Amino acid sequence: MGENTNGINEKLTSAEMGKLWATYTGNTMAKCVLSYYLKHIDDQDIKTVVEHAFNLNDSIVGNIKEIFIKENFPIPVGFTDKDVNLDAPRLFSDEFYLHYLKYTIKAGMSIYSIAIPLMMRKDVRNFFINTLDSTVKLITEINDVLEEKGLVVKPPKIPTPNKVDVVKKQSYLHGFVGDVRSLHALEIAHLYDDIENNVTSKGLLIGFSQVAKTEKVKNFMLRGKEITGKHIEICSKKINKDNLPSPLLLDDMVSTSTAPPFSDKLMLWHKIDMFSMKVRTYANGASLNGRRDIGGMYAKLLMDIGLYVEDGANIMIDNEWMEQPPKAIDREGLARGLE
Repeated sequence: MGENTNGINEKLTSAEMGKLWATYTGNTMAKCVLSYYLKHIDDQDIKTVVEHAFNLNDSIVGNIKEIFIKENFPIPVGFTDKDVNLDAPRLFSDEFYLHYLKYTIKAGMSIYSIAIPLMMRKDVRNFFINTLDSTVKLITEINDVLEEKGLVVKPPKIPTPNKVDVVKKQSYLHGFVGDVRSLHALEIAHLYDDIENNVTSKGLLIGFSQVAKTEKVKNFMLRGKEITGKHIEICSKKINKDNLPSPLLLDDMVSTSTAPPFSDKLMLWHKIDMFSMKVRTYANGASLNGRRDIGGMYAKLLMDIGLYVEDGANIMIDNEWMEQPPKAIDREGLARGLE
C-alpha cells in the first residue's frame, strides 16, 4: 500500500479506485484500437503520432497495474488481444487516425484533470499529473500535424473588440424570437468543439456499423450515426447562421470493409463511453451559454444521449460484457445476507 508523510499505510480512496479503474479500462481499449491502426498506416508523420499514443497507453496500463497489484486490487479484464483482429482489412484512412486521437484524447484529458484535485495519495496524484502532462504534449503534437497537413478547419475567427462593453438589455438572453444577438466567443468555441467531436464520432459509427457481427450492435451503431448526424446539423445551424464555418464531415475517410477488426463488446463499450463523455462536453457548453435557445438545444441533445447510452448499457448487460466499477458496501443488503 502507499504511504503518507507519517509513514502510515494509506489505502486507496473511492475516488482513487474509481479514476484508476476507469483509466485502466479505457486505455486497454485504446491499446487494441491503436495496435490495429499501426498495422494499416502509410503516412510516416501520422505513424509517429500513433506510435507515441500507443506507447503512452501502454505506459498508463502498466503503471496502474503495478498500483493494483500492490493493493491486492483485482485487475480489471478491460480489453485484450481477443478484442482485436490485426489481420482485418483497413477500415479507416491514415488521416482519420489523427481526428480519432484528438477526439478520444480530449475525453482522457477530462478524466485526468478532474481526477487530480481528488487524489490524496501522493503516488496516485503524481501518476495523474504525469499522465495529463504527457497527454497534453501528445494532443499538441496531433494539432501540429493536422495543421501541417491541412486536415483541420480551425475554430472560426471573430473581430477583436475595440472596447470593453457591458450587457445593458435583457434581450441579451433571447434566442427564440425578438432581438437575437450574435454568438459570443465561448458559445462559438463549445459549438465548434461539439461539432468537431461529432463528425469524428459519426465516422467511427459508420465504420463500426459496417463491421458489427450482431444485429443488436449493428442497429445500435446505425441509430448512433443518425443521432450524431442530427446533432451535427443542429449545432452547425447555430454557427452557420452567423456566417461562421463549422468542421467538415469525415465520412469519406471510412473504407468499404465489412470485416470486423474489433469485437462487438469493444465497439459497443467504446461508443457508450464516448457518448457518456459527450454529456460532459454538452453540459460545459450549456454552462457557458447566454442564450435561451442554445440552453434549450443542449437540454434536448442531452436527452437524446441519455436514452441512447441506457439502451447500449442494456445490451452490454444482456451479453455479460459490462464490468462493474468498485462500489460502496450495501449495508442493508449485508444485513439481509444479500451482499
